[in-house]
Amino acid sequence: MDNVTVITVLTLSGLNGTANYRVTLFAVTVLCYCVILLVNVTIIATIIGDKSLHEPMYIFLCNLCINGLYGTAGFYPKFLHDLLSPTQVISHAGCLLQGFVLHSSACADFSLLALMAYDRYVAICRPLMYHSVMTKQRISLFMFSAWFVPFFLMFLNTLTSTSRLCGSNIPRIYCVNWLVNSLACSDSDSIAKTIIPAFNSTFYGVHGGFVAWTYIYMIKKCLNSKENITKFMQTCLPHVFSVASFGVCLLFDLLYMRFSSRDLSQSVQNFMAMEFLLFPPIIHPLIYGFILTKIRKSILNFMCGLNSVFRLKL
Repeated sequence: MDNVTVITVLTLSGLNGTANYRVTLFAVTVLCYCVILLVNVTIIATIIGDKSLHEPMYIFLCNLCINGLYGTAGFYPKFLHDLLSPTQVISHAGCLLQGFVLHSSACADFSLLALMAYDRYVAICRPLMYHSVMTKQRISLFMFSAWFVPFFLMFLNTLTSTSRLCGSNIPRIYCVNWLVNSLACSDSDSIAKTIIPAFNSTFYGVHGGFVAWTYIYMIKKCLNSKENITKFMQTCLPHVFSVASFGVCLLFDLLYMRFSSRDLSQSVQNFMAMEFLLFPPIIHPLIYGFILTKIRKSILNFMCGLNSVFRLKL
């Protein structure tokens, strides 16, 4: 019987060549991660604590921030550990888990942004039907689907990455399923490896098309009424910014993943790899926190309350 080497540890080679400034990169990354935690937890706590914000739009926003924390938790702790470690390695199982978290978080973002677009569409274009459409039961079903479907589809996608590996090098700072698949020894399940990712891409491509169509339709609809334009600017503008930032970051990430050039410096490649995990988790809560009046007032009232309590103690 031939000896077969089973590869159980993978190397993340994205940090090669960064030894001279890893301490600086570590400090900046810690700062960014703290900002992500702060702004997302602030929005989540504000929405949960203020009963006046227990409405569909804010419930979806709360889940979007929770998903931001979930996705970044799959990257930043491991990345910070790698910055201080002489070797950047990860177990095969750990790599699959990280890939699952990052992929499912991105897909859940698609689902939640689609739900937020649908909510605004009903509120602006079908205002008289809003409360009959956005019932508690339907919102619960929407939220269950927004979490369950990405998890289920990414679980199937991860199963296609469990083949025996004949390579151990992943040229990125985190794990990606298709890069793990490229290390597989056999293509015996190549059909599954092709069909499942293709279905997932198409499924969430439809989500993206729906979101784009919804906002284009609402803009056209609102141009006929000053009242609708005002309503759109107050409640939909943050959604447009969030969708745009998410779409641009995702596009850059996909282009880099598929067509990354060795002519780019390692620093540029690393930035392109992690900008999807940096900008949306910060931009989403900041945009909604500053632009949506009810959330901004609730945050300010909470801060004023804390300030008053602090003064009384002094």
